Amino acid sequence: MTFIDPRLTERRNPRSAEIDLASPLEIVDLINTEDRTIPHVVATQREAIARAIDKAEATFRSGGRLFYVGAGTSGRLGVLDASECTPTFGVDPEMVQGVIAGGFKALTRSQEGAEDRIESAVEDLTERGVRAGDFVIGIAASGTTPYVRRALEYARGIGAATGLVACSPPPDDTLAAVDILILPITGPEVVTGSTRMKAGTATKMVLNMITTGAMIRLGKTYGNLMVDLRASNNKLRDRSERILMEVCEVDRAKARELLDAAGGIVKTAIVMYFLHESREEAERALDNGNGVIRRIVHRPPPPVSPSSSAP
Repeated sequence: MTFIDPRLTERRNPRSAEIDLASPLEIVDLINTEDRTIPHVVATQREAIARAIDKAEATFRSGGRLFYVGAGTSGRLGVLDASECTPTFGVDPEMVQGVIAGGFKALTRSQEGAEDRIESAVEDLTERGVRAGDFVIGIAASGTTPYVRRALEYARGIGAATGLVACSPPPDDTLAAVDILILPITGPEVVTGSTRMKAGTATKMVLNMITTGAMIRLGKTYGNLMVDLRASNNKLRDRSERILMEVCEVDRAKARELLDAAGGIVKTAIVMYFLHESREEAERALDNGNGVIRRIVHRPPPPVSPSSSAP
């Protein structure tokens, strides 16, 4: 009798059944062929992802936080996306947080059985102070991770908004705790059950869209320029100065002067320059304009030069 796993991510892929006999180039081609399906699958979830962006923006504007919750690869992807928000958008690390079953030691070494200890999900969220007004997104490639299901149940019970990113249809008891379901069906993996592959790639794409979209809506970019970064190291300082040189059409020395006067915050420096105001006045203008530079300075960012858009 043949058993067919109800979880699509755990089924065998007939296209890779002979992969153990393949050459290195054949392996590359096979994996690449499977990976090409991922963007289309993610695109099928565009409306659900947009709803998640809208909810994340509303959560942030009301003082709430976004939490990703997952186990194994899913948990690591959540922690990765959360950890990138601070250097990219200059936000407080508390604003977007990743919670992984087994704790941070699970980031580098598998913690066997962590995903099955469901009450630890409640303990982990309680420790982070999750409350009504927050937004908790579970990540579970198979859609069945007990740790994630319990986290969503707890979050829903205390009045937090909930979402789920899964690559296989979740069971009804999990769906009952979910406000927004994002379900890119990636199908069987090249290596059976290895959801760090297609499912992991699709999940990474979705998480990128949610946080990037929400941050853009909060005014963290000016056009497509990353303007809410903080010049906290040499690389970011160089990038900050180059952005100011382009946006304000000034030389490096003037850009450096502006950045220093703005406390190392590019966004504030831009508003100071165009409004001819102090740092305090620029910060006040940003608050009044919901952080969106274009609405404050009433001018578009500089156009993209042909050379910068060339492949």
